[in-house]
Amino acid sequence: MVGSRTLTALVGLLASLAISAAAWYYFDTFLLFLVVPFVPFLLRRGATAREGDHGSRECPVCGFRTADPAYEYCPRDGTRLE
Repeated sequence: MVGSRTLTALVGLLASLAISAAAWYYFDTFLLFLVVPFVPFLLRRGATAREGDHGSRECPVCGFRTADPAYEYCPRDGTRLE
């Protein structure tokens, strides 16, 4: 099955291509086909707190994960994060 991130990327790509096609028909220019499909890449957020990122810490008891340096201890059970 397709993951939610992949599905969101595919829907965004298809929507941007549809907008490009409509703009090409209306404005009669090909430039938007080259620009609009890359808009999702320009607007994406940075990679924060994803699995495998450096700097993320995990609770050995419950599995709570965070990349926020403000957390020293797990908010669920008080165990020191590793």
